[in-house]
Amino acid sequence: MALTTLDPITALIVIDLQSGLMGWPFAHPIGDIVARAAALGAAFRRHGLPVALVNVDGSSPGRTEQAPRQGNPIGNPIGNPFGGPLPDGWTDLIPELDRQPGDIVVTKRTRGAFASTDLESLLRARGVTQVVIAGVATAGGVESTARQAYEAGFNVTLAIDAMTDARSHAHEYSIEHVFPRLGETGSTQAIIDLVERTNSHELA
Repeated sequence: MALTTLDPITALIVIDLQSGLMGWPFAHPIGDIVARAAALGAAFRRHGLPVALVNVDGSSPGRTEQAPRQGNPIGNPIGNPFGGPLPDGWTDLIPELDRQPGDIVVTKRTRGAFASTDLESLLRARGVTQVVIAGVATAGGVESTARQAYEAGFNVTLAIDAMTDARSHAHEYSIEHVFPRLGETGSTQAIIDLVERTNSHELA
């Protein structure tokens, strides 16, 4: 579904842009993804819209058929990739996100950002009815968060050039086949333009 509108109170959710994942091989240059996510954050804050920054430091308790891929947290995006304690700073949000005192910050232990956190209640308390999602990995944390947001009744928009995955085919499959069933998709610039148009009266 093409990008058409944003609700008056729309929140940005940035998934897993944290220090421990920045050195891993992604399908797209991570610097570009970070820059676009940061631009979205700046636009949302400029108009007083909520920004939620999410990191991950654990895994779901259930068994899966596929064993964790040691040393690759994108192959096993919510587990401990090192088989032991996480290194110091691994969960730190990257400074480029420019975390502000008013931001919502949650730590998840599942793929999606809603299942193991109080994110939904924090958004509801701010009157949020729509979310824009960016971050990593496209077919992991981003897709799971989008599914959970959709099922919770939020309108969903996905910033498709502000996300990536270690697997290019998984990234493309989510964008082409999954996301259109969950909400609207658009580029970072298109979303920023829509934020500006929707909230232009505030700057008048």
